[in-house]
Amino acid sequence: MFVRFLRKNALFIANSDAWSRDVNFQRLPSSDFLVIHNEPRARELPLDAGGKLLFAGIVCFRVDQSSGGLSRHARIDIELEFRFHLKLTSADEWTRTKSGPKKYNGDQHPSLCLSGKCRVKFTLPQRWTLSEEFVRSPMTSRTRFLITAALVCHLLLAPSLVTSQLLRPTNHANASPKLPDSLHASKEHDVTLSALTQEKRGPLYTLHGNVEIHYGTYILRGDEITYNSDTGDSTADGHVTLEGGLNDEHIQASRGKYNVWEERGRFENVTGSIGAHLRGTRVMLTSSNPFFFSGKVVEKNGPDHFKVYDGTVTTCELPRPKWQFNANKVSVDVGGTAKIYHSTFDIRGIPVLYFPFATLPAERVPRQSGFLIPNLGTSSVKGTIIGESFFWAINRSMDLHVGAEYYSARGWAQSGEFRAQPSDTSFIDLNVFSVLDRGIGHPPVDQGGQDVRLNAEGAFGHNFRGVANIDYLSSFVFRLAFSEVFTQAVSSEVKSEAFLSNTTNGFFFNGSMQRYQNFESTTPGDDIRILHAPSIEASSVDRQLGHSPFYWSYDAAAEGLSRSEPGFSTAALLGRFDLNPSLSLPLHLDGWSFRPQFSLRDTIYTQQLAGGGGVKIAESDAVNRRALEASVELRPPAVSRIFGREFLGRKWKHVIEPRVVYNYVTGVDNFANILRFDERDILSNTNEVEYGVINRLYAKRTSGHAENCGQEGMPSLFIGGAAAPTRVPWERANQAADPPCGTGPQVREVVTWELAQKYFIDPTFGGALTPGRSNVFANTVDLTGVSFLTDARHLSPLISRLRVQTSERTDIEWDVDYDFKLGGVDASTVLANYRVGSFTIGGGDAYLQVPGETQASTLIFPPQLFNQFRLLLGYGHTNKRGLSAATNIGFDAKQGFLQYAAVQSTYNWDCCGVSVEFRRFALGSVRNENQYRFTFALANLGALGNLRRNEKLF
Repeated sequence: MFVRFLRKNALFIANSDAWSRDVNFQRLPSSDFLVIHNEPRARELPLDAGGKLLFAGIVCFRVDQSSGGLSRHARIDIELEFRFHLKLTSADEWTRTKSGPKKYNGDQHPSLCLSGKCRVKFTLPQRWTLSEEFVRSPMTSRTRFLITAALVCHLLLAPSLVTSQLLRPTNHANASPKLPDSLHASKEHDVTLSALTQEKRGPLYTLHGNVEIHYGTYILRGDEITYNSDTGDSTADGHVTLEGGLNDEHIQASRGKYNVWEERGRFENVTGSIGAHLRGTRVMLTSSNPFFFSGKVVEKNGPDHFKVYDGTVTTCELPRPKWQFNANKVSVDVGGTAKIYHSTFDIRGIPVLYFPFATLPAERVPRQSGFLIPNLGTSSVKGTIIGESFFWAINRSMDLHVGAEYYSARGWAQSGEFRAQPSDTSFIDLNVFSVLDRGIGHPPVDQGGQDVRLNAEGAFGHNFRGVANIDYLSSFVFRLAFSEVFTQAVSSEVKSEAFLSNTTNGFFFNGSMQRYQNFESTTPGDDIRILHAPSIEASSVDRQLGHSPFYWSYDAAAEGLSRSEPGFSTAALLGRFDLNPSLSLPLHLDGWSFRPQFSLRDTIYTQQLAGGGGVKIAESDAVNRRALEASVELRPPAVSRIFGREFLGRKWKHVIEPRVVYNYVTGVDNFANILRFDERDILSNTNEVEYGVINRLYAKRTSGHAENCGQEGMPSLFIGGAAAPTRVPWERANQAADPPCGTGPQVREVVTWELAQKYFIDPTFGGALTPGRSNVFANTVDLTGVSFLTDARHLSPLISRLRVQTSERTDIEWDVDYDFKLGGVDASTVLANYRVGSFTIGGGDAYLQVPGETQASTLIFPPQLFNQFRLLLGYGHTNKRGLSAATNIGFDAKQGFLQYAAVQSTYNWDCCGVSVEFRRFALGSVRNENQYRFTFALANLGALGNLRRNEKLF
């Protein structure tokens, strides 16, 4: 749909295709047209002239619509700032001929709108006919009086302002108008001049006082400006500003010469910006990469090109930037890069580094290839650290970052990261880190190695999804010695998996390859390796069997497996075929839930475990394990009570949920001959009862008071587990500057407390238990903190799982196991995190008592005790201006020494920030290191230092 404004010498077009419902009425460069976008099916098209549009020459309004259908109703409102309305709306006033458009007859037209704010509103029917025209008609005396009164009042309130509308001379006066080919075709565009006073001599205009020249999307301002309407040349003096363009360019100068048609000129004593819009004294950023510059002379050599001489560039706000490049010459391509020649990098006016050439991104989404700022640091083990890296923006969805660091006391370290995101549902992230180590100690011990990680994901058609998580580690010593994150450094497991899966209508199909490696010590070769290659799995959810009350499901797998460890190994690839169908009958009666289930399991191995006297071998003799499983789950009705009195502005509800489960497995008479690869292989005979109860305490907030307002401290700093991963590894979870506050009624499960225990009717599990050895069974691995048994028993430890979460910022969890046979606690884990205002507090304790075992008749391992604490404290958050700090320590209470400690302090300004950190690692004889690291981060540019983002505390 098009709405056309036909002036005496120009045609303006409003196009309702894609913009908002209320838009600025601005002309495009080099065109006699005005293109305004709106909702395609909107019935109203409001056009805001911003007080600068002339309606004095309008002789015709025209509406075009591509779809058919006639309507007799349309309305045009012209509204001045003083809420004066001129309405041409009566359907009876329209006349229509069979071949011509609708017309509103008359001779007069609306008056000149000066500095007031004008709004033209078109109310259109749902269907409109092509080429509907509205032509002005005679005004009534009442309408003429209201227009005259509003105009006179407006002139009394505003200073004298002279406005001129100039058009580019053309040799084709009667040529039909057309839309511009680009935003910078300014030679065909009209120019609007406004000033307190103006003089005209031929084509030369002399303007004085609050001068403005509007052309295209740009505005040139100054105290005095001379303008030549034939050439487009202008000379400005006094408080000169030039602003506008797609990238929000802004220039302030003392004087300048400028050609508005060619967009070329020269300015003196300049400060300017790109990607920032000035509103009074405040700066509103319109780009994720704002750019500020200053210079004695600035030349604009085209629509998108500047040259700055003897000036500065920075991403900090002027006039007192925290850092800047002080250069002889800067070449700026708007929407591209700023090339800086012969510059010094200054911090607070103090020169720090000299660069013969540097680049600075000057686009909305900055990704430029080039060398990054060098890395510097120091370590008590590595010595002085100096590094450099290169970033290659291959294309808009792919990049590569490679670098190297020199450790003065150890050797060279190389790193690289390749990232690609071919589509919204796929990504590839490849990380490589290696060290060429000269060794440590006397004689030198080489701790170098490689760590390679591949993380990729892709979604395909027909519900197929592919994922690859590949991790290769050359040695455990390398990870202990060179990993900069404590939780990664002490992890002895290396897991790799790649799979292609499909889930359709409750059926699951998966093809995968898996590799598991666990380092038992730092001795080379002392590790366990388990390989699944390939693995084909199929399973289903419970599905109703016809129209009967029974439900069926299945689980099946065909896999190639291998396992190796010191003194033992299987074949390079043996087969395992597992089938497990099940049938259940869920019943419900008066709140009672009763669910019996029966299943058969048949597993075939092409090798079996053989040998005696402590020496085991994998023998190439097939073994078939058959099992019959039966279980009955009974859940009585939940008992609940709602407390009538409010407490802490909340209503409270207590719910008790008991349960009893009976399990029986028989037929596994060859448990000692089954090779161990995963959870499918630890099935044993059992006859047991599990009983438990869950207490839940709910709170419903009844008041309308807001809670959880403002920043929540440091969400990435907490005790217990890893941070919730994002779907794409390099993406960071957005943290709102002012998170919303919850004001409506809210129900929260404040307390959850579970108590459970198992009673083993058969304490030997059908003879599978070997006294004095670690016996891992499927019945114990998922219940207690100690997943194995060393002797026969009827009662398992009593487990307690307590979690308290009073708000989104409070989380307390305590898991404890009490062993009646031991007469005490054998496992306990406490985790607590609390955030209040800008403060983050956390603490944790892990306690574990491992029972002793006998590996041989003469070798006994006594019980082992582990007790480790972890504390953290933080103030502020990542993007907080000013000071933020955090500390994190890990202490071994059993050994009595500090395993790990880190202290980080950060101070942020508007465009940069500095972080300093101290870290200590005490990892046995492998690593005893103190690190001093820092980073000076420049907004949208890079960072100087060796404190990487993924290694920070916050």
